[in-house]
Amino acid sequence: MTKTKSNIGNFFEDFSLGQVIRHAAPRTVTTGDVAVYTSLYLPRFAVQSSSAFAQAIGYEQAPVDDMLVFHFVLGKTVPDVSLNALANLGYADFKFLAPVYPGDTLTATSEVIGLKENSNKKTGVVYVRSTGRNQRGEVVLDYARWVMVKKRDPDAQVGPEVVPNLPKSVAPEDLGKAVPALNVSAYDKVLAGSPYFWGDYEKGEKIDHIDGMTVEEAEHQLATRLYQNNSKVHFNQYYESQGRFGKRIIYGGHVISLARALSFNGLENVFHITAVNGGRHVNPLFAGGTVFAWSEVLDKAEIPGRSDIGALRLRLVATKDKPCAEFPLDAADASVLLDLDYWAVLPR
Repeated sequence: MTKTKSNIGNFFEDFSLGQVIRHAAPRTVTTGDVAVYTSLYLPRFAVQSSSAFAQAIGYEQAPVDDMLVFHFVLGKTVPDVSLNALANLGYADFKFLAPVYPGDTLTATSEVIGLKENSNKKTGVVYVRSTGRNQRGEVVLDYARWVMVKKRDPDAQVGPEVVPNLPKSVAPEDLGKAVPALNVSAYDKVLAGSPYFWGDYEKGEKIDHIDGMTVEEAEHQLATRLYQNNSKVHFNQYYESQGRFGKRIIYGGHVISLARALSFNGLENVFHITAVNGGRHVNPLFAGGTVFAWSEVLDKAEIPGRSDIGALRLRLVATKDKPCAEFPLDAADASVLLDLDYWAVLPR
């Protein structure tokens, strides 16, 4: 029997502990990518929106939005890691380590750091550490994620269960590495849209971001294609009509980008996500749903050696069809889509 030359993706039993995968294909980031991303989510952070603003405070030019960098790196991993996944379950130890600018080329590799077969013998959880690099080999992003992947054969024997011990949070000394030394005196609060800097936020403060955005079928598919993420669950209605929900599931990263863009209202100067401590896609989103978001300041940290920026540890929760003014701040609520714990930086 002739083997197919087409890539059918890896199933759970195809992964092995310590396996290292180099992902195809390199992706050069362009200003066109940035424009499409802006049209999809409406991010308004001044540093990423204006090269003149960014250069005035110390960047080479406007950096690419952090989440767009993440989507491009994750998209590279999908054909090898999650093409046969049922769900992306979570993230941890997620660090942005260098700025990315239009013209940079991104590549990705992943190492399998854990495997756990589920009791139904039909699926298993694959833990990977994925690393994105630019054309100079510099690491721009490093993170762990875990996905539930189908088995090709429920009776296939698999290796011993290994669940990695991942850190609960990223340490302050690892924050802010993707931010050059800033000239804070040149940071125009009026143009940025808010007078509030690091010292103006308090631990325990909760912010309703007020605005909502309805997701259309075409736009979430356009977004996921932009990232070259070819996971079946997002595009193939024939395939998904036979699945758990009977319809296509919106890529969880689409929800993260929407919630992050919505968080501008109240966190206007929080211009850079520097690390993600952990996160869960709590419930799926489908086209027609309206996304709202709120944030809670979990902690504040000074960054060693940096007097120009400080870090806020933020909990970002996205909800479906439920304005956050009505929300009881309980992630067990059935309307919750996303519960993300991350560090972000802003001027001091």
